[in-house]
Amino acid sequence: MTTIPLLKDKRIVLGVTGSIAAYKAADLASKLTQAGALVDCVLTEAAARFVTPLTFQSVTGRPAHTDLWAASAETHVVHVTLGEQADLLIIAPATAETLAKMAHGLADNLLTVTALAARCPVLAAPAMDGGMFAHAATQANLQTLRERGVTVLGPAEGRMASGLVGLGRMVEPDEILGQARLALAQGGPLAGKRVVVSAGGTQEPLDPVRFISNRSSGKQGYALAQAALDHGAEVTLVAGPTSLATPVGAALMRVQTAAEMAEAVLRASAEADVLLMAAAVADFRPRAVAEHKLKKSAVPEIQLEKTVDILWAVAEARAAGPGHRPAIVVGFAAESQDLIANAREKVLRKRLDLIAANDISATDAGFSVDTNRVTLIDARGGTETLPLLTKTQVAETVIARVEKMLAGGTWQ
Repeated sequence: MTTIPLLKDKRIVLGVTGSIAAYKAADLASKLTQAGALVDCVLTEAAARFVTPLTFQSVTGRPAHTDLWAASAETHVVHVTLGEQADLLIIAPATAETLAKMAHGLADNLLTVTALAARCPVLAAPAMDGGMFAHAATQANLQTLRERGVTVLGPAEGRMASGLVGLGRMVEPDEILGQARLALAQGGPLAGKRVVVSAGGTQEPLDPVRFISNRSSGKQGYALAQAALDHGAEVTLVAGPTSLATPVGAALMRVQTAAEMAEAVLRASAEADVLLMAAAVADFRPRAVAEHKLKKSAVPEIQLEKTVDILWAVAEARAAGPGHRPAIVVGFAAESQDLIANAREKVLRKRLDLIAANDISATDAGFSVDTNRVTLIDARGGTETLPLLTKTQVAETVIARVEKMLAGGTWQ
């Protein structure tokens, strides 16, 4: 995992309580640290029976705290320092006992005292047997915590340590990491803005089992969606078929064909501030779709027809509709020749504010890989060629340009 700009140098307190799911907390601590956060772990006495403090110290590079009465060279009141300085408090796993103490304001260990001292967003990921989670007392405690602003994550359903199957498993570290990003993004530069992102390729059916498609993985579009979320935006992701995990917090609209993507993008972008059209939409589709599977005994002749030009349709709707929404439209162009000339022509013809053009003939960029070589071209002809970057870095750069354009400034 590479550094996540949103998480870099953020102070996160990770509280760990006495559950077998504590082993997942070590993975979470590692992921947060790799993302650039400064992670201080606080273990209850019971948690330390499952995973030692040394484990957390090893993956974070910072002391792991267990003793309410311990003093250190940095501070003599550990809980106040941790609580006051934290940007985010995560309690994962959160047992029924710790949730009850938090709901009733009890403070008899370092974690619960730190929770009382915290002035930051709090995430709690319950982990307990299904019957304990369903108990009226636990549900009442969770409701109390929600009313006080605590974000309760999960739990998930599955097999538990008791051998029973039910609702009570702690959600996975990747889900908690995504929720941490959402919490820290609140009030970001795109707060209150609606961003629509299209991603992936489309599939145009030939018959019930075959289709025409392309090599798009959706990675660049998904990176754009995550970057917009990290900057505080409300994100709708219109995605073609892909195995990628949906960024936590994005509203997913799953589509298959170019026609379905056009309908979804036009509907979503009508109320949006920004459209980032990163999908590799098929330019052609079969004129007719066979009702039954085509037999290989004879090679069929397939006639193609053009699909809808989504960005052109957006431009027309933008010109005709009230408010000219979306305010900013960014296109992506995958080219194998005449990169700059073709991209500039698309900017003008499709009335784009910005286009990100990439040369798909480069072996280290474009389809299926995690890096991209992109040239940004704006409506006035301004051009900036970026070095080889990860798709996450490309997404951050594009979002930074969008923020400047929304503010009415130039991006150069």
